[in-house]
Amino acid sequence: MALYVRYVASIGPALWNGHGKLRGLSVDDYQFHHALVERAQVPVKSGNLYACASLIPYLSMQRVRTANRLVTVALGACVKSAARSVLVNRPITCLLKRHIYTSRLTMSYKTEERGCPYTTDYRMFIKGPDDNVVSPFHDIPLYPDPDNDKSICNMIVEIPRWSNAKMEICKEDPMNPIKQDVKKGKPRFVKNVFPHHGYIWNYGAIPQTYEDPNDENPDTGCKGDSDPLDVCEIGYKVHPRGTVIQVKILGTVAMIDEGETDWKILAIDVNDPLAEKLNDVDDIEREMPGFLKATVEWLRIYKKPDGKPDNNFAFNGEAKNKEYALKVVEDCNEQWKKLIAKIVDCGSIECMNTTVGGSPYQISSEEANKCKEKYPELGEAEKLDPELNKWYYV
Repeated sequence: MALYVRYVASIGPALWNGHGKLRGLSVDDYQFHHALVERAQVPVKSGNLYACASLIPYLSMQRVRTANRLVTVALGACVKSAARSVLVNRPITCLLKRHIYTSRLTMSYKTEERGCPYTTDYRMFIKGPDDNVVSPFHDIPLYPDPDNDKSICNMIVEIPRWSNAKMEICKEDPMNPIKQDVKKGKPRFVKNVFPHHGYIWNYGAIPQTYEDPNDENPDTGCKGDSDPLDVCEIGYKVHPRGTVIQVKILGTVAMIDEGETDWKILAIDVNDPLAEKLNDVDDIEREMPGFLKATVEWLRIYKKPDGKPDNNFAFNGEAKNKEYALKVVEDCNEQWKKLIAKIVDCGSIECMNTTVGGSPYQISSEEANKCKEKYPELGEAEKLDPELNKWYYV
């Protein structure tokens, strides 16, 4: 099996220092780079690098990360953003002790906050590699590598694990920044239901998906909730709000929220140590005993401290497997395509985007950047009420 790292770059002289070494790389990186090139027998000259290097089997994880850094530095130094947006999504696959580990060089997204956190004027805008505002709903691609692996999706983190602020992509604002949900005129916080504190996973959305409120799902008997797909990322790392990560789809739970289908996709960060062991929903119980049960329980009762009844579920709360979840993702992507092409009525949803070719809602980056200017510069966060740490027993 051919396992390889592709260096697809033309490195300008600025990348090299006076000693013929790559700038920005450690001595170990430099040595590993030469080992790769030597193995592939590809000559390297100052100012240019074209290498297709075969990686040896049983390559250590440290070396895989080093390979990632090498390609990242190479691409960042010499490829313009338009080209880099295509190149950096190509996968690197390495054989690690009889397991396949896939690492992806992904587009670098940034965030820009506006207003004061924990107030109604707070917004977090997502910016692409060229520092222009993009829509996390419409511009970030669903799949990092659609030609090879559709079980890996992009995820926008809205709510980091253990936090309470109910942040979400704002469908109604131009360019869909993240904002805090509002309840009775005040920013909304999810209460702590014993024994949990805040959200028990990184919670967010899968881009370029849409649960059409006019489309009734035959399995749930309910229509969609008019939102992007929700995703619960179950890895160990707490990801900051606005982070774009790649997740492996494992399964899904069909929550029925006020008569609407509200899918909760179960997934894990591809870089999590457990990712290679988790490939379907049954693997969650084997590797993380009790976690799936806790997930359904949390989703069922988290609104009860606010005086609302238990949430209901299709399939009696049973989590559906990976194959089923991937079909849900594909279906919701098709529904999004109709939305962004104006085949279906968007209602109050803002579909402005800068990258979806052929969309009647596409605008220029200059227009997109103006959308953030209506909000004030980042200010001091509102002081949080100590009662947010209170536990509720239901």
